[in-house]
Amino acid sequence: MSFDSSSETRGPKKNGLGKGLGYALAFVFAFGAFTSGYQVGQSDLSYSQSASVFSFFANKTIAEETTEKPNLDEFWEVWDLLDSKFVTSSTTKVFTQEERIQGAIEGLVDSYGDPYTVYLPPQEATAFDENIAGNFSGVGMEVGLQEGVITVIAPLAGTPAEQAGIFAGDVVVRIDDTSTEGISIDEAVQLIRGDKGTVVTLQIYREGETEFLTIPITRDTINIPTVKTELIDDTFIIALYSFNAVAESQVNDAMREYLESGAEKLIFDVRGNPGGFLQSAVSIASYFLPSGKVVAKEDFGDSEKDDIFRSRGRQIQIFNPKNLVVLVDKGSASAAEILAGALKDHGVATVIGTQTFGKGSVQELVKLDDGSSLKVTVARWLTPNGISISDGGLAPDIIINRTPAQRVAGEDPQKDSAIRFLAGKEVVSERIDDLLDENKPESE
Repeated sequence: MSFDSSSETRGPKKNGLGKGLGYALAFVFAFGAFTSGYQVGQSDLSYSQSASVFSFFANKTIAEETTEKPNLDEFWEVWDLLDSKFVTSSTTKVFTQEERIQGAIEGLVDSYGDPYTVYLPPQEATAFDENIAGNFSGVGMEVGLQEGVITVIAPLAGTPAEQAGIFAGDVVVRIDDTSTEGISIDEAVQLIRGDKGTVVTLQIYREGETEFLTIPITRDTINIPTVKTELIDDTFIIALYSFNAVAESQVNDAMREYLESGAEKLIFDVRGNPGGFLQSAVSIASYFLPSGKVVAKEDFGDSEKDDIFRSRGRQIQIFNPKNLVVLVDKGSASAAEILAGALKDHGVATVIGTQTFGKGSVQELVKLDDGSSLKVTVARWLTPNGISISDGGLAPDIIINRTPAQRVAGEDPQKDSAIRFLAGKEVVSERIDDLLDENKPESE
């Protein structure tokens, strides 16, 4: 299961190389080919920074000599007090010095309050690396933290999660017998992932439901869908489910199919798309934008100058908001938000659907000498107009909701509205208040 979230993880810089194109945007799924909530630019994985776990807590002499460092006398005083006074009462486990320092580092990292800045002890770091490198079984959904709770970004099409009835926006309340209250993304990953054929039971809170839902899901090998095309009258529809390594080539084939179809209108559907590789988003945006147009900005705060990613001159025709619609929903995240935001900001598409998820931070993975790793947020993604994707996601031009009941019934008012809009018919944006009223349970 993937948890992020918006996050991307990348390898550290090496003489300026690998920066940007190696970043993998939030494209992860339940213990599948990638990993939970972390994305690592594959070309950057070999560029591993190294530091000793003990370098986080230098001894007293070093701490006193380095005026730029905080005074750690109190830390060492507490360390010594625990050494001399602590008596085991609830456990028989004896913690080593390394484990105690790892616990202190975890506390330090947690104090930053960023769910995507994470310390991974050696065992978890090894599991993380294995997840990136191999193919694993899982349930096939992307999950992130939203308002402090573990929330489904999107189930991937055709996966056990989708088949079991998991929807974008579902809140995971319990995993088997364990409550998710207060647990980290990484802990949730450990609970959800497992062997093919085994069952994990999720207790779900879904807006509009009066009771929690209990959904058992049988884990399986996850095959990530990428592109599906459809022609309805003179409107061609390309649904992109992920920005994976083959997305660019498959979208290229789909765009060729669109041109050969003779259709005059195009819908580019990134609903339920949790993201993927940045280079895929830039390349795909290039089909719609003139060469050199800004696709996304990587904001490092005050530490260094923004990185700018521009379209690559592959525009196949002149698009405008009357012949191109991008469909989004709360399952659209990261690379999907970058693409939709770029086309919206440059005025080449009308964005229809609901507010996107809002995954827009970048993580750097630093490997430590003892086998542990630190994943730290180093930047955030901005649209060409400087809108932060992390600040609540992207708002569509026209708000059209799709209720859980409509999903179950196979109804798609968002796609239907996009087709009507491209046909020149009036499509009225729904008010947010109306959507909230629709989702309220009826009074007894």
